[in-house]
Amino acid sequence: MRVFVTGATGFIGSAIVQELINTGHQVVGLARSDANVKSLEAAGAEAHRGDLEDLESLRKGAAASDGVIHAGFIHDFARFKEVCEIDRRAIEAMGAALAGSDRPLIVTSSTSLVSPGHLATEEMPPESDSSLHPRVASEEAAAVAAAQGVRVSVLRLPLSVHGKGDSAFVPMLINLAQEKGVSAYIGDGLNRWTAVHRLDAANLFKLALEKAAAPGTKYHGVAEEGIVFKDIAEVIGRHLNIPVVSISPEEAVNHFGWLASFAAFDAPASSKLTQERLGWQPVHPTLLDDMEKGSYFKS
Repeated sequence: MRVFVTGATGFIGSAIVQELINTGHQVVGLARSDANVKSLEAAGAEAHRGDLEDLESLRKGAAASDGVIHAGFIHDFARFKEVCEIDRRAIEAMGAALAGSDRPLIVTSSTSLVSPGHLATEEMPPESDSSLHPRVASEEAAAVAAAQGVRVSVLRLPLSVHGKGDSAFVPMLINLAQEKGVSAYIGDGLNRWTAVHRLDAANLFKLALEKAAAPGTKYHGVAEEGIVFKDIAEVIGRHLNIPVVSISPEEAVNHFGWLASFAAFDAPASSKLTQERLGWQPVHPTLLDDMEKGSYFKS
C-alpha cells in the first residue's frame, strides 16, 4: 500500500514509518520543513510538503494514497483547545478526500478520554464532548467521517508511549523531580496510568491499517492496563537518589504545575478486544522495565 502518514517524523510517527517500510509498504510522510524532508528520505520514505493547518496539502496527500495514518498533533498545551480544533479540521479534510473510496483512515486519540477511574474498553465512547474536553474533537471528526462512509478507525493511545526518544510525561516527571529534589506522588499514589512501547504502538497502527475494519471501529494501543503512579515515582526516586514522598491534592499544583492533573489521573484501560480483533501482541519492554534499563536516566 501507498500510505500517507502525518506526524511522520515524530516520536511515534517515525516508528510507524519504519514499521510500514519494513513490511513492504510505500510511505509518504507529511513534512513541514527541509529537515523533515531529509529525515523521511533517509528513512526510505517519500516526503509530502505541508502541515496540519494546510488543509489542501492534507487533501492531496490523502487523495493520492491507498490509506492514511494520522499520527500528527500539535503539542502546544498553551493553546490546547485551538490545536484540538486544528486536528478536527485536518481529519475532516483527509476524510473528505477518502469518502466513497473504501480506503482506510486511522485517527489517533487517547484512552484517557474514556471512563476515568474505571477500566476503559474499546466500545466505550469518550466521557464528555469537546466542549468539556477539547481532545475529543478528533473522535468527533472521526465519527462524522464514519457517518459519511469513510472507513475510519480510532486508535486510542495510553498516557505513556515510551521508548528511546520519549520527551513526554515520564521525562517531564524526571526533570521535575531533579528540580524539586523529591520524586512525588499524590495521596496514596495508587492512581493508574496506561502505557505502551512506541514500537508496539507502531505495529498496532500497521495492523489497523492492513485489516481496515468497519467505519467507527475503536482500538486501544494499551500494553499495560494500569501502572500504579507511586511505582513510577519510586523508580525515579531510586535512579536520582532522592526521597520519594506523598503530597496532598492541595499541594499538587504547586509541586507539579500543569502536570498536576496528569499526575493525579486514574485511567486504566483494556486492549482485550483490540488484541482479539487484530492479533496484536505487545512484545517490547514494559514502562517500568524501560525506565530501569532504557535511556531515561542516561546523560
